[in-house]
Amino acid sequence: MDAMTTVNADPAFLHDVLAGLAQPQKAVPARWFYDARGSELFEDITDLAEYYPTRAETSILAARGAEFAALTGPGRAVVEFGSGSSAKTPHLLGAIAPAAYVPIDISGDFLRASSAALAERHPGLPVIPVEADFTRPVALPDEVRGLPMLGFFPGSTIGNLIPASAVDLLRSMRKTLGTGAQLLIGLDRVKDTGVLLRAYDDAAGVTAQFNLNLLHRINRELDGDVPVDAFRHKVVWNDMLSRIEMHLEAQRDVMFAIAGQRFAMRAGETIHTENSHKYGPRSGTLMLLAGGWTPLAEWMDADGLFSVVLARAEEPRMAP
Repeated sequence: MDAMTTVNADPAFLHDVLAGLAQPQKAVPARWFYDARGSELFEDITDLAEYYPTRAETSILAARGAEFAALTGPGRAVVEFGSGSSAKTPHLLGAIAPAAYVPIDISGDFLRASSAALAERHPGLPVIPVEADFTRPVALPDEVRGLPMLGFFPGSTIGNLIPASAVDLLRSMRKTLGTGAQLLIGLDRVKDTGVLLRAYDDAAGVTAQFNLNLLHRINRELDGDVPVDAFRHKVVWNDMLSRIEMHLEAQRDVMFAIAGQRFAMRAGETIHTENSHKYGPRSGTLMLLAGGWTPLAEWMDADGLFSVVLARAEEPRMAP
């Protein structure tokens, strides 16, 4: 079957997989983890004992609500990028008296289910889900036009992107939300390597399932015959680039086809599937500034593992 005739395939998914597997270091963008099964597995990951970011960030959101409210003010439309299950969102919505909540996610079924659950939990709050790829500028619903905006990007999802792409995303968020908007964003911090590795390679193997599910999705949606059992989940800390890397490593020589295109991998060769960058005291600030967001305040959990930053999209100005 020719790549162009794959029935019902997402063209962007097909393009990214075929182009990524043609590179010397094979790679597939992490955004394609999140089909329905991938989204479910990620929610399971957030409950794991080894996975500290969820607990650390939730502790900040639960404890600092009064400070968020004082700095953001009431009546904002909260726009959550990559909302997933919206598990952390009630802490924010309960603290700041928002005018509306707009969750944006690429996984439509998961988005609608989580939006319905949150609307039931917050009666009277307009919940307006938008199924879209939030890595590009998104047209917000007419119902929130003219309202002051508060972007919400928890979970250190920004760390999944290489620095240039992270800055591009922040600029895209600024374009979506507009000048004067605020952004509440989670940033994971550099810490002990052992803590980091365990967080992405848990003893129960849930993260391994999450990683390998990408191959199942390729087989199902892109007419692939990738031998999933020939691959294993691999995690490394790249100190030079300050990031955790997830790979799918071939355990033997393999050949497979995707949408009619054939690929071969030798034992030990990997498909790079995810980065999770960790930020030092200044690198996160520089990234936000490069993306057009000026930090206003920062909060850390009690153990210093994670931080939440509030930033504002200021009017562009000349440097002094």
